[in-house]
Amino acid sequence: MAKSKFYVVWQGNQTGIFTDWETCRQQVANVKGAKYKSYPTKTAAEAAFAAGPSAALAAGRAADASDTKGKSSSTTASGKTTRASKPNSVKTYTAAEIEQLPGDTFIYTDGGCEPNPGEAGSGMAIYRDGKIDELWYGLYNPNGTNNTAELNALHQALLIAEHEINNNRSVTILCDSKYSIQCITQWAVNWEKKGWTKSGGEIKNLDIIKPMFALYQSIKSKVSILHVNGHVGVEGNELADRMSIYAMEKQDTDFCKYPKAINIEKILALRTG
Repeated sequence: MAKSKFYVVWQGNQTGIFTDWETCRQQVANVKGAKYKSYPTKTAAEAAFAAGPSAALAAGRAADASDTKGKSSSTTASGKTTRASKPNSVKTYTAAEIEQLPGDTFIYTDGGCEPNPGEAGSGMAIYRDGKIDELWYGLYNPNGTNNTAELNALHQALLIAEHEINNNRSVTILCDSKYSIQCITQWAVNWEKKGWTKSGGEIKNLDIIKPMFALYQSIKSKVSILHVNGHVGVEGNELADRMSIYAMEKQDTDFCKYPKAINIEKILALRTG
């Protein structure tokens, strides 16, 4: 059963309390300085709306998309503005920040390689409506690298994101590889303009990057790709990590849905990558 949420918009095209994310997104997407936040109950939402955003901001829980002087910013498909301390860097989201993000489907990705280069595998954890729903593993490569494993996992997440979007669900992808995120969301734009070349050397992993970038370009207005640190206790990231190890152990070259019942405690007890 879907977890109900109430969305408070203090500043946007229209202000008020909304009961679905899509309506909320329409009020805040691409609105400079938009202020909004989700709440689990109507009572909490009403109290927050009456109090205004200042208290929430002070507590570090409001979704404030205001520009910050001296910092770069970019607006994701969810309408949330992320800030970076310098151009072309990637903001890292904490577990607390992720918990506050609105949306329907959250996809965590990870890749592993032992040694590097060596045996590589990819993993994924999918949450729908606030609950773990599917685990995936595979794409085993006996001669892979950590980067190819991470890219492969992100590519699979984009493919699933496309399907979710076609079913009118909002999607956020959370990846612990800044390299993979920047390849697709930042660097590939100029690489493509220059005929897939760059000054200073070879672009590695283009066989993976090119189709990923084409897919990302077709859905980028409707998907957010965010960075989360690995092994800091974010459940989805930890589950994706265990799936990447499972992939190496099973040596499946396909990308497979985890066939067992999802027992989070038992899966997290498996060895880490």
